Amino acid sequence: MSKSESESQAKTALALDRLLRPRSVAVIGASADPSKTAGRPVAYLQKHGFSGAIYPINPRVDTLAGLTCYPSVSALPQVPDVGLVLVGPERAEAVVRELAACGTAAAIVLAGGYTETGEAGARRQQALKDAAGNMRLLGPNTIGLVNLTDGITLSASGALEIKDLPAGNIAVISQSGGILGALLSRAAARGIGFSKLVSTSNEADLEVADILDYLVDDDATQVIALYIETLRNPVKFRRAAERARLAGKSVVAFKVGRSEQGAAAAVSHTGALAGADRVYDALFAQAGVVRAQTFADLLDMSAALASGRRLLGRRVAILTSTGGAGTLVADSLGLAGFETPAPDADTASRLRALQQKDQAALDRNPIDVTLAGLQPLLLRGAISILLASPTYDAVVVIVGSSALAMPDLMADAIHASLPGSAKPLLAYVSPHAPEVARLLGLRGVPAFSAPESCTAAFTALLMQEEASAHGVQKATPHLTANDQGSPLALYAAGLPAGSLDEHEAKQLFVQAGLGVVRESVVRTAAEAQRAAEALGGPVVLKLLSPHILHKSEVGGVAVNVAAADVAARLALMKDAVQDAVKDTTAKLPDAWLVQEMVSGGNEMLLGLQRDPLGMVLLLGMGGVTAELLDDSVLRLLPEVGGLQPAEARAMLHALKTWPLLNGYRGRPLADVDALVDAIVRFSQLADALGERLLTAEINPLFVLPAGQGVRAADGVVVLT
Repeated sequence: MSKSESESQAKTALALDRLLRPRSVAVIGASADPSKTAGRPVAYLQKHGFSGAIYPINPRVDTLAGLTCYPSVSALPQVPDVGLVLVGPERAEAVVRELAACGTAAAIVLAGGYTETGEAGARRQQALKDAAGNMRLLGPNTIGLVNLTDGITLSASGALEIKDLPAGNIAVISQSGGILGALLSRAAARGIGFSKLVSTSNEADLEVADILDYLVDDDATQVIALYIETLRNPVKFRRAAERARLAGKSVVAFKVGRSEQGAAAAVSHTGALAGADRVYDALFAQAGVVRAQTFADLLDMSAALASGRRLLGRRVAILTSTGGAGTLVADSLGLAGFETPAPDADTASRLRALQQKDQAALDRNPIDVTLAGLQPLLLRGAISILLASPTYDAVVVIVGSSALAMPDLMADAIHASLPGSAKPLLAYVSPHAPEVARLLGLRGVPAFSAPESCTAAFTALLMQEEASAHGVQKATPHLTANDQGSPLALYAAGLPAGSLDEHEAKQLFVQAGLGVVRESVVRTAAEAQRAAEALGGPVVLKLLSPHILHKSEVGGVAVNVAAADVAARLALMKDAVQDAVKDTTAKLPDAWLVQEMVSGGNEMLLGLQRDPLGMVLLLGMGGVTAELLDDSVLRLLPEVGGLQPAEARAMLHALKTWPLLNGYRGRPLADVDALVDAIVRFSQLADALGERLLTAEINPLFVLPAGQGVRAADGVVVLT
């Protein structure tokens, strides 16, 4: 990070500290009627115990909620730390300009009517941003923020009508104001405490990454839950998420908008396989962010991670006094790859000793301990035994209907088991008993009302552990986009914009140090015949055109063509291609490729695709069936430099078809070392070309037996 970036980050942190922990708040457009949206913020600040100065601004009244009301910002007795702007968009710009002029640190603009409404709204939003100048802006179209750690409610969310909002160590950043209120109310009902909740909404200025980075240093926050619609600055987000991981803080993200629309229009297999949602998967995985697959998972996973407990394996004990509920949990866990082994002999013996009568089913899991749900001491003893058992990495306690009669006793019994172990302990509340779940939540026991929620919680804990074990991998720069003097950069500078033809693409690959097949560009049947004879043996014949990238779809590829048949086969190909493109705008090719035929290797696909989140490298099973098989992995490339060999190997091992490269059922071992080198060099190609590169692909990349290298047999490159 540069010195200027560090200074900017420090200034942002200072402004955010005043935004989230203000000593004084001006509420512009405050209403004397607390039933109105504009009347809520002052009422909520007073209700939830804000100890700072509150300055309502409304020129039509003298007092409001027992406070002096001021006619304008300029009439305030001091400069407020924060201005909460409740007026409509037609007046908000002037108010923001006035707040900025007097030195206010930040403004929160609740009004809508900006980018979410179209071009006119976008211009209005830019004018609002310009009016703010150096003052930081939250919103517009936001519901505001809530700091439960310090009792500060700068929001009009109706969820703040709830009297008891427990403070905790989970923070929420949402690009939707309504979702902020939904999470706040749901968490309160379950006894889950939040530290801070911030709605960034339109993000004219402050965005998810800014708040995330600030919360990394917030002592009251251990888990950061994100509701994301889009990321406006992926680089900043990635840095903040990686900083959170290094600080030992968990980040959970629920990303909406998972459609794959647009993939069908991609110019390469890579574009079709690297759908937008898969790129978010890659970004989150690399940055150590746990991805929630459903909205319910966002809160469930966060609650589990907030316990601070570590899941070091997949073996789970299910303690129950109601068999059906235990089976539901076991089934859900099994589908996700968790194990529910029976107790070992020593654990079973200790459990049996708790029973007055030997009626327990202790040779299986779920472990049905008779009357456990009616006897808190027995329940506590059984939980402690299972947590201490070397057979289990975690425990789920089934809370049955008996808990309805004495919920506090049950909650206390389960809570009392926590200090003796660092293993995760979850509760599945089988009857509909929200009060029981809330009591457990308030005592620090993650409690769930669905079996699948238990599975999601354990999945989050396991993902977090794996992310911590892998750490943040930093690439060592090799060739960089700024290294204009490198041979590769100089060569690329002379290439035209648009799609390169296959031969041009492969010559670029050669400059990057990649192996390619031998081939010749020909224009006549006679030249094709001579080229085939020079190569010896059967050859591959292809059309050569920057305008037709999927050659096989128009009959532009012929394999295993004998040298004597090349001239005749070329004539047939010309006719087939002409018929295929006659009703399109594609230009007929005037050149062809005669290429050596490679056999005996594995066909792989290696691709690069520029995405709004960054440059994506894709590795997968190649050939014409690449999209059909869809066995591929993605990785976002670093800001500078290429992948490291260890990262390339990890991508290979993540493929379902990795065994085919590793001697599966007697197959020859593939030249994996050469393939790893090719992946690394391909990633360096992206770095050297920088912003010029839109997409590049090798398909197929033949991986030959060990010691024989790799060969690029086809290539696509599109440059700006």
